[in-house]
Amino acid sequence: MDVKHIQGCRKQHREAQRLVYEIMAPKLYRLCKRYLKKEEEIEEVLADAFFTVFTKIDQLKEDLAFEAWARKITVNNCLLQIKKNINFNLYLEDVSYNSQPLADEVTDLEEEDLLNLLQYIPDGCQTIFNLFVIEGYSHKEIAEQLGISEGTSKSQLNAAKSKLKELVRTFYYQKAK
Repeated sequence: MDVKHIQGCRKQHREAQRLVYEIMAPKLYRLCKRYLKKEEEIEEVLADAFFTVFTKIDQLKEDLAFEAWARKITVNNCLLQIKKNINFNLYLEDVSYNSQPLADEVTDLEEEDLLNLLQYIPDGCQTIFNLFVIEGYSHKEIAEQLGISEGTSKSQLNAAKSKLKELVRTFYYQKAK
């Protein structure tokens, strides 16, 4: 991100804001998509995140940290949306998925494949997996953000990992019969 664009945003220059939006929107959209499933929720959270970024940009201490700062704002907005809808105490046995293999033969599992498989695990597990594995939050930070215990965060992460292993075996490593 060009520092002059960020400085332009500090001065509320519309052209700088448009350029920042065009650069950051695809990245932040993908971030939202990891947490939220409904397109209207993704769009709402993304709009709220950009509103916060542009109205609170004076709180950014270091221009070079802009992207990380914007990501954190976006994650926090996603979490606010998630807390409205998700019961983090839902167990995996309560959720079903269609166990149709995606591939007939063993294939190389790519990052994108793993991210797609996350859509098949319960929302609470998915959220905690994203926060811990992808965003790098600690269980303590996750617990504070979501208003749950550290133990719940840990058990949801373990459940997510177990479910992902099962999904990988089911979808990617079944031989055609």
